[in-house]
Amino acid sequence: MATQASNRKIPAPAVDPTNKPFFDAAREGTLLIGLCRDTGKHFFYPRGVSPFTLSTNVELVPSKGEGTIYSYSVTRAKEPYAIAYVELAEGPRIVTNIVDCDLDALRIGQKVRLVWKPTEEGAPPVAMFTPA
Repeated sequence: MATQASNRKIPAPAVDPTNKPFFDAAREGTLLIGLCRDTGKHFFYPRGVSPFTLSTNVELVPSKGEGTIYSYSVTRAKEPYAIAYVELAEGPRIVTNIVDCDLDALRIGQKVRLVWKPTEEGAPPVAMFTPA
């Protein structure tokens, strides 16, 4: 039996001064990821220190919003949904939901693209993915 991803309510993210640029970009439809200027490697969740070198020589850069499902699990409680690790085209993996799809048709290695889902209380949207 095919199960559609639900339109469940998404809680508002906690915005603070350290993540405000990320969520400001989200409001504009841009997914920002971190770039370590010392190694040239991208990382997610963006932060002020490189996870590779512990250097502050980092910047926020836009992601293409494309990736593949690295791993996923479908929860079939009250409102079925899929939680997944998506490997972005730039390299880092992001924990997210796969939405707007037949949950029974999801596969590891499947191409996905970014979609923005509104949150409660008019807060910034949340990055999720749907099959490409």
